Amino acid sequence: MELKQTSLFHRDFTLVVIGQVISLFGNAILRFALPLYLLRQTGSAALFGAVGAAAFIPAVLCSPIGGVAADRVNKRNIMVALDFSTAGLVLVFTLLLSWAPLVPLTAACLMLLYGIAGAYQPAVQASIPLLASPEHLTSANAVINMVGTLSGLLGPVTGGVLFGALGIQPILWVSMGCFFLSAVMEIFIHIPHRPQAAAGGVLPTVRRDLRESWRFVRRKRPVFLSVMLVLALFNLVLSAALIVGIPVAVVQVLNMSDSRLGITQGAMGLGGLCGGVLTAFLGARLRLRRGGLILLAASLTAAVMGLSLLPGVPPSAGWWAVTVMSFAVMILSTMLVVVLSAAVQGQTPPELLGKVMAFIMAVSNCASPLGQAVYGALFEGCPAWAVLLGAAATAAVTALYSRRVFRALGG
Repeated sequence: MELKQTSLFHRDFTLVVIGQVISLFGNAILRFALPLYLLRQTGSAALFGAVGAAAFIPAVLCSPIGGVAADRVNKRNIMVALDFSTAGLVLVFTLLLSWAPLVPLTAACLMLLYGIAGAYQPAVQASIPLLASPEHLTSANAVINMVGTLSGLLGPVTGGVLFGALGIQPILWVSMGCFFLSAVMEIFIHIPHRPQAAAGGVLPTVRRDLRESWRFVRRKRPVFLSVMLVLALFNLVLSAALIVGIPVAVVQVLNMSDSRLGITQGAMGLGGLCGGVLTAFLGARLRLRRGGLILLAASLTAAVMGLSLLPGVPPSAGWWAVTVMSFAVMILSTMLVVVLSAAVQGQTPPELLGKVMAFIMAVSNCASPLGQAVYGALFEGCPAWAVLLGAAATAAVTALYSRRVFRALGG
């Protein structure tokens, strides 16, 4: 399957980028507002963590299915259908919000939202090598990651302002419009597609394709298994702590406003954007073998957050420390994700890429729901500073172990 374009920003890649900006902005503003709305209404960190954990499970389960679909169905059609479906989901949630029980309704909406996103991202990831030539692969991954982090920057900031001033309803209508507009735009994208023969039905085809991707990883790229283990451990001990801990720290421990939380989470988006720009600038000079050092630095940012929440630290200073460290940790994680994605894409045959990427995403993220549930309970019953310092120490041990794994993958 030959690429017709040699420049990176040709028509189809540009349309994918713009569509991602719009769609992911709608997703970011919604993912910010719904958990915050639940936390404000219930005041329970444990419930906040449990709902977040439940929402993550469909993303893990749907990612492999999305990977199979990405290798067999036109990737443009997957993006269009799922964006239209998400717009419909938000509409249903909006209509039910005034009379349905809040907790199960919010949990169901977040579970469906994350499940759709889990099925959606393999199509985007698998389309990158089809729209970018090999010499532009790292830069293309950096651009796509910058799109996600730009949306992650604008979404929470916009969501914090809208939520603090007008409540949840405007956010629902804005996100609904984003998904609809993105779906319409994606209709005009052309992504090269070569149909593959089915195995006699949907379930047999899914089983066969997943077995095929597993055989490839186990027999030809066993280092992928070690990478998945490292990422799963890091998601369990650190990512989950920050997903639950940052809103709890800002809203409950430091007693800051919704707008301040929006700024903090917007700083994470800005950090991801800067990390993508830095990675695109460095290109091949950024070596995967340094991934362990990147994870170790990320562990240190969580330690600083924990220290900033110690008794006696002024709330304003604590908020600034949490915000700056949120910015820093996203720079580091984005750099690692971009380089790791390019390495996997470069070592995987095109006909297996969607499944293998989805398989890695699913295994890497499978520990996050458990981590979020555990951290929700820990933040409910323990000082936030102690929880974050413990998470940082455990993550540092994982980072030291990961150094040999990333060296093996990077060659």
